[in-house]
Amino acid sequence: MNEVGGSQGETTLEGLPRVPTTALSEAVRTSFDAGLVVLAEYTRIACLSPAFDPDWEAHGHLANAAELLRTWCESRSVPGAVVEVVRLPGRTPVLLAEIPATDPARADSTTLIYGHFDKQPPLGAWREGLHPFEPVLEGDRLYGRGTADDGYATFAAFAAFEALASIRAAHGRLVLLVESSEESGSPDLEAYLDALASRIGRPSLVVCLDSGCVTYDRLWVTTSLRGNLVCTVRVDVLEEGVHSGAAGGIVPSSFRLLRQLLGRLEDAGTGEILLPELRVEVPEHRAREIAEVAEEFGDAAAGTFPTVPGLQLTGADAADRVTRGTWGPSLALTGIDGVPALREGGNVLRPYTTAKISLRLPPTCDPGVARRAVEAALVEEPPAGARVTVEWEEPAAGWDAPAPARWLEAVLEEASTAYFGAPPRSMGLGGSIPFMASLGARYPGTQFLATGVLGPESNAHGPNEFLHVPTARSVAAVVAHVLAVAP
Repeated sequence: MNEVGGSQGETTLEGLPRVPTTALSEAVRTSFDAGLVVLAEYTRIACLSPAFDPDWEAHGHLANAAELLRTWCESRSVPGAVVEVVRLPGRTPVLLAEIPATDPARADSTTLIYGHFDKQPPLGAWREGLHPFEPVLEGDRLYGRGTADDGYATFAAFAAFEALASIRAAHGRLVLLVESSEESGSPDLEAYLDALASRIGRPSLVVCLDSGCVTYDRLWVTTSLRGNLVCTVRVDVLEEGVHSGAAGGIVPSSFRLLRQLLGRLEDAGTGEILLPELRVEVPEHRAREIAEVAEEFGDAAAGTFPTVPGLQLTGADAADRVTRGTWGPSLALTGIDGVPALREGGNVLRPYTTAKISLRLPPTCDPGVARRAVEAALVEEPPAGARVTVEWEEPAAGWDAPAPARWLEAVLEEASTAYFGAPPRSMGLGGSIPFMASLGARYPGTQFLATGVLGPESNAHGPNEFLHVPTARSVAAVVAHVLAVAP
């Protein structure tokens, strides 16, 4: 580990540029706080991801959000910044910003910063006084859909850029890419990475701002992400609904047959995934990482959830739960069709049931192999001869971070201590960020920093999502510090 030293608000790593942490922190705060008003405007835009708004292009919400962010970025004091909304035909827009190097020695060194601005739908009733598309600031929390996942990212990135300019800290070339299909599995991402390859260049460092944190008191570095398989499974038993008194007990229920199919994937009693193609051996260094975090943070290491009183969580202890949530497969039924609302449900044996299922895959699990295994389990030998159809969304590969360079480890240790007041910690995340797997495959040998603000109770994808503003400021300061030092 490189030595860390310095005094009077300045720090230096052996052989790396000096960073005035106090001045940098103040500059980041000024810039980020100036953006909170615009972040609130962004919160009001129902820029749902295309999976949740098939008519997104006609509605124009994604375009409006992109233009709002572009205008904000262009208004900041970042010398030489070129900001553009890029639109490929038929694909969701991306925001691209290019900032030239201010250090001639690092002119060929590119850092790519990533975020997204598409949103999940409201997904449930929000508590009294809150609305998914109306910003509400309560203390340190800015409530609203997309505030933390991942609207803050553009503002944090430009706060970092502007702070570097303010304190005249030299840096290499910087590129910001903010997409708008991430919540749909990033189906448009590869097309943009291909189209913009010459403008992005070959990054030596990638910073992803779409991740989470176990606590708000330090920097959390994400070391792995699970993959994701999403499909809809439809079971048909009748051409039309019939009286349940006449057909019940004779015609099999489509819901019962769907349960049988799901039982081929998951043990209904334990939640264990039954297909071996969806399991991997946890690497030894990741198992040690999990054990250390679980020992220090206990049950909080696996996350805090708004469970009903008395609910028993799966897993023997904290380490087991963290392992299950980061390196184990899991199944969630996220939507269902063919089932009427209670007040509309008559005595009818329904003709079909369709379920949307989301399978989380371990970071190193091959999504292609997993998909073939799941499809075979669902469609081969359909129960009772029912008609079973499966439609797939684009699979998302998982990601296991490469070992960090010593300079990056040292800088993160220094920066977390400077801007959070505590050393950093690292752990895997149970969610998926397709961008990370894509970039890891395209640019082997590149360094990665994945971090974010999705911490306790922030409830991304659920009701009452909020951004913890102090954490966002500190994350932006860490990013600025890293950019000032990155070789």
